[in-house]
Parts: sequence; structure tokens; C-alpha cells
Amino acid sequence: MDNLPPMDLMRSEKMSFVQLIIPVESAHRAVSYLGELGLLQFRDLNADKSPFQRMFVNQVKRCAEMSRKLRFFKDQISKAGLLSSVRPVTQPDVELEELEIQLAEHENELIEMNANSEKLRQSYNELLEFKIVLQKAGSFLVSSGTHAVSERELDENVYSNDDYVDTASLLEQVEKTVFVVFFSGEQAKSKILKICEAFGASFYPVPEDITKQRQITREVSSRLDELEVTLDAGIRHRNKALASIGVHLVKWISMVRREKAVYDTLSMLNFDVTKKCLVGEGWCPIFAKAQLQAALQRATFDSNSQVGIIYHVMDAAESPPTYFRTNKFTNAFQEIVDAYGVARYQESNPSVYTVITFPFLFAVMFGDWGHGICLLLGALVLIARESKLGTQKLGSFMEMLYGGRYVLLLMSLFSIYCGLIYNEFFSVPYHIFGLSAYKCRDTTCSEAKTTGLVKYQDPYAFGVDPSWRGSRSELPFLNSLKMKMSILLGVAQMNMGIILSYFNARFFGSSLDIRYQFVPQIIFLNSLFGYLSLLIIIKWCTGSQADLYHVMIYMFLSPTEDLGENQLFWGQRPLQIILLLLAMIAVPWMLFPKPFILKRLHTERFQGRTYGILATSETDLEVEPDSARHYDEDFNFSEVFVHQMIHSIEFVLGAVSNTASYLRLWALSLAHSELSTVFYEKVLLLAWGYDNLVIRLVGLAMFAFATAFILLMMETLSAFLHALRLHWVEFQNKFYHGDGYKFRPFSFATLTEDED
Repeated sequence: MDNLPPMDLMRSEKMSFVQLIIPVESAHRAVSYLGELGLLQFRDLNADKSPFQRMFVNQVKRCAEMSRKLRFFKDQISKAGLLSSVRPVTQPDVELEELEIQLAEHENELIEMNANSEKLRQSYNELLEFKIVLQKAGSFLVSSGTHAVSERELDENVYSNDDYVDTASLLEQVEKTVFVVFFSGEQAKSKILKICEAFGASFYPVPEDITKQRQITREVSSRLDELEVTLDAGIRHRNKALASIGVHLVKWISMVRREKAVYDTLSMLNFDVTKKCLVGEGWCPIFAKAQLQAALQRATFDSNSQVGIIYHVMDAAESPPTYFRTNKFTNAFQEIVDAYGVARYQESNPSVYTVITFPFLFAVMFGDWGHGICLLLGALVLIARESKLGTQKLGSFMEMLYGGRYVLLLMSLFSIYCGLIYNEFFSVPYHIFGLSAYKCRDTTCSEAKTTGLVKYQDPYAFGVDPSWRGSRSELPFLNSLKMKMSILLGVAQMNMGIILSYFNARFFGSSLDIRYQFVPQIIFLNSLFGYLSLLIIIKWCTGSQADLYHVMIYMFLSPTEDLGENQLFWGQRPLQIILLLLAMIAVPWMLFPKPFILKRLHTERFQGRTYGILATSETDLEVEPDSARHYDEDFNFSEVFVHQMIHSIEFVLGAVSNTASYLRLWALSLAHSELSTVFYEKVLLLAWGYDNLVIRLVGLAMFAFATAFILLMMETLSAFLHALRLHWVEFQNKFYHGDGYKFRPFSFATLTEDED
């Protein structure tokens, strides 16, 4: 087994802890090249310092200020209705200092243009208001000069003349009312002016002479025309300036974002004692050593440094980060596992098996090849458009669907497979794989399908015989089939989890875990539920009528009692007694030996010593987790014993509860099938029974709605969550610690807008 090649994704990549000693003149270029490579996770050597106490705080502030200016440009371009170029034109690279000067000039120019435009717009609005006031007030004064105006007529004229006036912005309109106030005396005038000022009203003088009114109106109209021309010219000039900025905006944003990330990373480094070199530490995969050294040599050459960058592999006391190399297919499954907890360094990765078991268990609950085809079409659409969707900013729901498109693909394929086994197409069975194995006893049952069916040929070739549909024993038969199938699948997956715990212990060299954890666990689980699975298979193969409930219950209550008609094979009773004794022995086997052996190993190792042993490498800390080496410095026997007792009790009780938990496969499969049947028979067939086109169309629409929103959305989500629980709890708790931390290298590819 040791000679077998390693399985991809089974173990995380081997990591090494490295130290970089970088001359100051090549530090920026070296970190930039490492960011392009994206294979080194820097360790923060200044974690005790605030951001304002770090070495490159001024450069970070400058980049943050440039990011603010670029966001300002982006907002201005968006408000103007212009589009920034996604593919900027080719231009020579500019230095950060030169870009900073350009951005400051562009910002000052834009601010000045906006201020001038605002002043012109304000003057334009004032003149427009004045023009409207002259028109409304002039017509009112003319009518009041020829007719006696009562108070009621005055009120009507005051409040009925509304107009929309442009203010502040080309895109904003504010409703304003033209009103006239008549008063007598200076004191009343003073009060009226204060009230109007308090409500933001504008005052405009309106002469009583009609000739002067017309003259002022012509002057205002002429001035408005001039301002419109000036405003249009200003807008064109501003849009031209914004367009010139938009051509380079994407490149500038990327450049500033990268520079800020570089200086943030440089702030994690320290100066050496000579103050001429920067010292950095971090984690990198072992396979990336040659690439990192090549990038550092290139940085030394490009910066014309006389001193090379020193790359030194060190020992580390802390556990390395976990890094799995995934692709677009396996990434979604890895994310499902990581949502529970990131794998401990080099422990078995559940996602290797989750790729198949997760969509399969989903399909066991969702099995219907008609619904599976609908899911398959949706998955194929997402996959066909992945190049386009990958470059777009999607909503949270669409982003989730897009990220899980390959999970959806496998879920749909397995749903079609399980649907063919269940022989359900939107709950309707079909004779796809030949004729039924049953026929009617006589002609009277040819339509009822409830009694009189007899078997006349070999079993149906694949899946459930369509004749079970509508028969009296349909529900008992399917319940029995799916319940037993759920137990078989559950016991198989739990055994797989325990076997993976063996490979974990073997990989880390922990013989104690193999002898006193793996062996008793595999014995206990299979003495009870492995035996139950064997009985199910024998009963299926022999067609026995034995009551398995009775067999399992009396295996504990009366193990020596004669089984009678419930006996499935010769020697069943002594085998049950042996298995029961093994299960009883396995419990203390799990509980007692390991804590006492750990105590003895600890005592022997430190007997006669008054000091501890210094760890020489991170291998010393990781080679034997949960073993004697782990408790070298601070061994507490009572704590170890209580931990082992909790672990043992949890496994014993979990063996029962986890097996019962897999019955959700049966429950959800039955619920999905019955819901499909109800919608088909009580909605579609019921509507189709009427000889009316409208009723048929309504029934078809209701059936399509129920299928899409209840069966394809809610039932999919329900089955997904239950499959998730079975993997997180029932499967992974047998071997998976999930207390590691992700490898997060410094990479320009992972920079987002949130980091500006």
C-alpha cells in the first residue's frame, strides 16, 4: 500500500515554512512578483502593532487616497451615463508617483468643472423661475386689473399655478409653486419676508407696467438661451474629460489596488539589525519552491540589486495551513466540506468521496428522472454560459447556482439514475426495460390493478416493476424497499468513515488510535448494524418472511432463545451471541486502554527528569496527534480520560442515532414521490378529465407551477440540506477533525473591490 501513488486531493499539499531576507532596494519588486505567482502566505511579524505604527503606513495612505479619487471618477462617469472601457487602450506603464500627480490634476479639473457647472445651473434655475413668475404673475395682475378679485378667486390663482423647475442637477426636478402675497405696511412685509425665507422661497420683483414686464421677460429669455448654450458646452467638455479618464480607469484601479496590496504585505515584514534588509516569513507548498526562487531571482535582477534574496527553509512550531489544489469541478465540493471546517494539515479530505456520495444521496431522496432532466437542463445552461457568467457580477442566488453548477450537474445525473430505479417520470411509471413480471389472474382486474396480480415471468429487468403502481401493496413494498436501502447505504458510508480514520492514524503513525479506536469502533458498528445489513441482504436474496424487527430486538432481550420462523440461515443464533459479546467488549476496549497507556508512556518518558524536551520541528508536534507526544509538556490524566469517555459514549450512542438518521433517505424519497403523485393525479389528470380547453390549460399551468416551485425548488433545497447533514454529521464525525485553517497566499488574482 505504501508503494501506491498518492491520490489527488486525499491529503493537503505538503507545506514548508520559509524565511526571506530581502534587500530594501528589491523588496517592492520581489513582493510584486510573489503576488503575481500567488503561492506564498506571509506571516504578520508586526501583529502587535497598529496599522499606523507600521513601516509603510504613508504609502498605504497614499494608495488609499488614490483609490478614493478613482472611486470619485467612477461615480462621475456613472452619473454622466458613460461607460468606462473594459479593455483599456495600450499605454506605457506609469510609476505610482506619476499616476498620483495625474489623478490629482484630473480631480482638481473635475471639481472645478462641477463647481462652475453648478453655478451656471443655479443661475439658469433662478432665471427660469423668474421667467415663470413673470408669466404667471403677469396674467394674474392683468386679470385683477379688469375684474374685482375676491378672496376666494385669489386663493384659486395662488395655489393652482404649479410648475416643474430644474434645480441643482440635470436629472433632478423639483415641483415649485408660484404665489402672490398682498400685504399692507412695512411691518407686515417684514414678517412675510421672514416666513418666506424660513420656507426657502425665492423673491422676484414684478413691475406693474405690462411693457416693462414684457421687456424683462425678453431679457430673461435671451439670458436663458445663452446659459443653455454655455451649459451644453460645459457638459460636452466634462464628458470629454471623463471619457479620457474612463479609457484608463480599469488599468489605474488595478494598478492602485495592487500597489496597496504590496505595501500592506511589506508592512508585515521587519527590518533586520542592519536596517538594510527586510525579513519576511511565510508558508508555501513544497512543489512551489523552484517557482518562488525563480521569481525572487528575477526580482533581484530587475531591481539591479548587488545582493541576492535569501530563501531559507525553517522549522515551525505551529501547524501549517491546509491547501488543496482544486479545479472548477472539484472546487464546489471542497467548499461544501470547508463550510463545516477546514481540514487539519494532511488529514484525509472528505471531498474526495463527497464528489460522488453527496449527489448520490441527494438523488436517493429526489429520485425522479423527469425532475432530474429538468435539473440537468438548468445545469447545462449554466455550464454552457460559464465563460460569460464568470465575468459578470451576479446576485447572491445566481452566484450560488453558478458556483455549484457541477454539483447540480451530478445531482441531476444521479437523480435520473435513481428515478429509473424507482421507475418514476413525474411520478408516472413506464415500461422502459421490457414487460412487467406480473399479469392479471383474470380479465376482471385488467383495469383495477388492485387484486389478482400473479407473477408469470422473470423479474423486471431494471428498477421497480411498473405494475406495483396503483396496487394494494404499493406503499408497503416501497416503504420496505427504501427503508432497508437507506440502512444499507448508511452503514456502508459510516464504515467508510471509520476506515478513513484508520488511514489517518496510519498516516500520522498513531498505533494507539488504530488498536484502541479504529478496531473497537469497526467491531461495534458491524456487530450490530453490519449484522442487520447482512440480514437485509439475505432476506432479499432468499425471499424469507422473517421479521427483522423481532430478530434485532430479541438479539438483546433473549439472545439464547430459539429464532423459529425468523431464522434466516444455519448458525444464526450462536453468531448473534458472539456478535453481541463483541459489541459489549468493544465499549470498554474504546474507553479504558488508551488513557492508561498514554499515562504510562508519559511517565516512562519523563521519569527522573525535571525539565521538558524542546521540540525540534513541526513534525514532532504533528506526527502523532492524540498520542503520548501530544501530552509531553502538560499531561492531565483526568482530562484525557474524560475526553476519551465522552468520545466513546458519543460513538456508541451515535452508532444508533446516526443509523436512524439515514432513514431520512427513505422519508424524503417517499415524500417526494407522494407529492409528485398528488400533483399529477389531483391537478393534471383531474383538469384533463374536463372537456374544456380553459380548464385544461389552468390545470396544466397549476401543475407546471407546482412542479417548478415546490418539487424543483423547495424539494431540491430540502434534499440538498439533508444530504449536507448526512455528510457533515454522520460521515465526517467518524474521522474528520476539521480544525485546520486555509492557505491564503498573497495573490493579485484574489484582490476584490472591497480591498480598495
